[in-house]
Formats: sequence, C-alpha cells, structure tokens
Amino acid sequence: MNFFERMKQGLAQARDDLTTKLLQTFMQHKFVSEELYEELEEALITSDISAELVFDLLSDLKELAIKNRVTDVMKLYDLLQDRMAELIPDSSPLRLAEGSISVILIVGVNGVGKTTLVGKLSANLKQQGKKVMLVAADTFRAAAAEQLSIWAERTGSLIVRHKAGGDPAAVIFDAIHSARAKDIDVLLIDTAGRLHNKKNLMNELAKIRRVLAREIPGAPHETLLVIDATTGQSGLIQAEAFHQATSLSGLVLTKMDGTAKGGIIFNISKEYGLPVKFLGIGEKSSDLIPFDKEEFIKALFSSQ
Repeated sequence: MNFFERMKQGLAQARDDLTTKLLQTFMQHKFVSEELYEELEEALITSDISAELVFDLLSDLKELAIKNRVTDVMKLYDLLQDRMAELIPDSSPLRLAEGSISVILIVGVNGVGKTTLVGKLSANLKQQGKKVMLVAADTFRAAAAEQLSIWAERTGSLIVRHKAGGDPAAVIFDAIHSARAKDIDVLLIDTAGRLHNKKNLMNELAKIRRVLAREIPGAPHETLLVIDATTGQSGLIQAEAFHQATSLSGLVLTKMDGTAKGGIIFNISKEYGLPVKFLGIGEKSSDLIPFDKEEFIKALFSSQ
C-alpha cells in the first residue's frame, strides 16, 4: 500500500464526515449562491472547524469567487480545497542536529500516546541507521518507564531511566552524559502527561528545556506536542498553553483513524502556524506517517 492509500485509509472517518457533507452541499446547488455559502458554513463548523476560522475561510472564498468570476459550484469546491490547504504550514521533516546529539522532546496532556509515539519514532529512526537513546523523563507514572523499556528492547535502542518519583531534569542530565559516552545520534525524551492548566507542571517543562539548552547548544531541536485528534476543540487550548511554556516546534496528531472530526488540524495550524510532523493512523510502528500537506488534502477530500 503506497503512502497516499495509507493516508486515505487512516483518514476514512474524517473524510466520510467532512467530504460527504461538503459534496452533498455542493451537489444540491446548480450555481454559486448565498444559500450555498450558508450551508457550507454549517457543514464546516459541524466538522469541528472553529466558527471564527469558518467565517474567515468563507469570506476569503467569496472574494476569490468574485475575483475569478466563479459560478460553477465544483470550481468553487476546488477553490475551497486550495484555500484550506493554504491554512496548513508546509510539510517539514524532523530537524536533526549536524555533528552533535539531536534532542527531540515530546510533551502533551495525559493519555494522548506520548510514550507510544517515542517508541514508534525510535523504530523509524533506527530504520534510518540512527543510534537512538530513549529517556524516561515521565517519573510519575511507573508504567511509562516499563512501557518505554519494552520499546527500547523491541527497537534495539538504549534507555536511561530512574526510580519512580525522581526529578525528570536529573534523568535528562544523566541521559545526555550517557549519550555522549556512547556516541548516540538522537535522544528521544518522553515527559509526563500534564494538564495544561497546572502551572507547576508547566514550569517543570521550562526547567527541562533550560537543562537541555545548557548541556547541548540548540537543544531541544524539536519540541513536539502530541494531541489526540479525537479531543477536537480542546486541542487548541492545549496548544496555546504548551506553546507558551515550551516554544513548540511542531505537532503530532494521534488517533486520526479514530475520529470523524478532521477540523482540528486546520484550527491549530491557522492559529499557531505550527507544522504537523506526523499523523498517527493506527497501532503499528508503520502507522506513524510523516505528514505531507498535499497528500493529506488529497486524501481528506478524496471522494472514493
């Protein structure tokens, strides 16, 4: 199965919801009209795209339609796809350091799949020939370190972990020195899940970043926020809080295969301009796929 087919399969629920609504709306009209725009507004909002973004999107669409003298509804449909694609930043691969240890910091609220993401990323990086070390900086949940140890064994990666309840920054400090001694290419840091409104836990992330920056110039090279795509609009609140605390560099959307609400990606992209690095569309390591904007739009709006 090629990349596009995997993407399309993973987005089946979101596509069935969004694309079906849009196509049904367009096909009920012979010409572009105000009534069509009103129905489009409802279809987009019920697909979990924020009302504010929908208003801006349709305002731009109307201007484009007038400017290009568009009266055919399916030409308007193509314009809508193009405009929605413009909301999403261009695809970009993981940023890895040259000539030094690359550090990827994984953050997010509880239960979004951070530890599993670290494991899948380690598998992907190992396939690229990288020497990887996993860092169990989630010292609050004992099962997290155990789960990460299983991934380390499965992928042939090294791991650094401390006893439960320890200082996450201390785990990271030890991991950095171990990574230097063992000529590690990439450090993947799994952090504890934390509610975005808990100031002390968010401050802890800031401390972790300070330790990394002090020990490795330019680190962390990526700070990725993991968002469960099924949570919908609350993902916006999470993105705002974590971006303020840790200066995010990108997003990972998990459980995209389990939601009919595909709008979250447009909301966060438009609001913060953060690139999506990966989509999780299943349980296997191969179901973590690098995000490609063009393929995503094509798969989401595919009618077949």
